[in-house]
Amino acid sequence: MNRVLVIDQDSTTTTRTLGLACLQRGIGVALADNVCEGVRVLLETVVDLVLVDVAALRLTPREMATVFARIAPGVPLAVAVRPETPLDSRVALELAGFRVLTKPVTVEELVEKAPGV
Repeated sequence: MNRVLVIDQDSTTTTRTLGLACLQRGIGVALADNVCEGVRVLLETVVDLVLVDVAALRLTPREMATVFARIAPGVPLAVAVRPETPLDSRVALELAGFRVLTKPVTVEELVEKAPGV
């Protein structure tokens, strides 16, 4: 894996934890505070994985997955959810095409959820 796009409204915390851990493993990190900014990053930067905080999703999971698929076809999508997120919400995200990760997300989980990348 060369680079991951992280879309998270709390990018300060993400930068300090996940971002630094990725950099230590040689994985580049592009950060965006919201989906609109993330789309702009995707138009300019090649990434191997998109990780988005579920709180940043403003459309339905299927609509959001469609947007990302049109902008960055073939790029795996992962969504970070809170530990208390109900099973039915997790399943809906999986069915839409997201790989569901529980916060706090680790580098190992990112690599595991994007096999072959």
